[in-house]
Amino acid sequence: MAFTLVSQYQLPSTGAHSNLDTAAATLAKARSKRRLGLIPALVLLTVLAIISIFPIYWMFVTAFRPSEEMLSTNPLPGPFSLENFEYVWNTIPILGMLGNTFAMALGLAFGQLMIAILASYGFSRWNFRGQKILFLLFVGSWLVPFQVTMIPNYVLISRMGLLNTVLGVVVPQLAAAFAVMMLKQHFDSFPRELYEASDMDGRGSWRTLWEVVIPNLRPALAALGIMLFISAWNEYLWPSLILRQSDALIQVGIRSFLGAEGNNWGAVMAASALACLPIFLIYIFLQRYVVDAFVRSGLK
Repeated sequence: MAFTLVSQYQLPSTGAHSNLDTAAATLAKARSKRRLGLIPALVLLTVLAIISIFPIYWMFVTAFRPSEEMLSTNPLPGPFSLENFEYVWNTIPILGMLGNTFAMALGLAFGQLMIAILASYGFSRWNFRGQKILFLLFVGSWLVPFQVTMIPNYVLISRMGLLNTVLGVVVPQLAAAFAVMMLKQHFDSFPRELYEASDMDGRGSWRTLWEVVIPNLRPALAALGIMLFISAWNEYLWPSLILRQSDALIQVGIRSFLGAEGNNWGAVMAASALACLPIFLIYIFLQRYVVDAFVRSGLK
């Protein structure tokens, strides 16, 4: 009798284990198929990453080569030499140019961010006649090629007496349509109840912006500020038109190694490598914060 009871209770247990094993095997097969399906995507991403990184790799490899190996097509690094960096250090005031470029990029990014905050706040909070048309015109200016507005801006800066000044580089670019378009989406997603509660507390529109809205949008503002700084740092065409001194900004200073007598590619690569270092540091130290900022701001 005892044997019969034990057998009755063991048989269902064996069937349950069999079902679990079958489900686990099916799940393992599905996972393996999914992983196999990801292989082409991973291969494509790897190829694209190599294509994107190779110019930077080649820049540093060329920068550390001696002058007699400058035109070598060997993709492997070596022989190593600091000759190009010493030449750049002794030829141009590299530290001063990096400092000027940092100040220009920081001022331009800060100005663009402040104007974008005010414009986005106005477009998002209040409804007025012609709002959509005005916003479309503002964003549409982003689609206008820079070459179209380059000459009018140059004439305006010349009449204002700002040629050959960093201020002449900054002023025409203070209104960034991309920054306004990006921030307006975050302002639109901001809860209207908080606006009403702030009005009931007696805060005006100005205090509501800086005491209620801005503290809740810090991740998005940080991400946008970093993007604007990097974009301003990489600017070359407009500063090269406005600034006549070759030692004003690093991007203009690199041009001094290209001339009619010949191009010193080793110095160009060395100066370009030094110009990239601040951007590399930003990515290294703020990469996680930037990614987290985009994720959190997108969820809001």
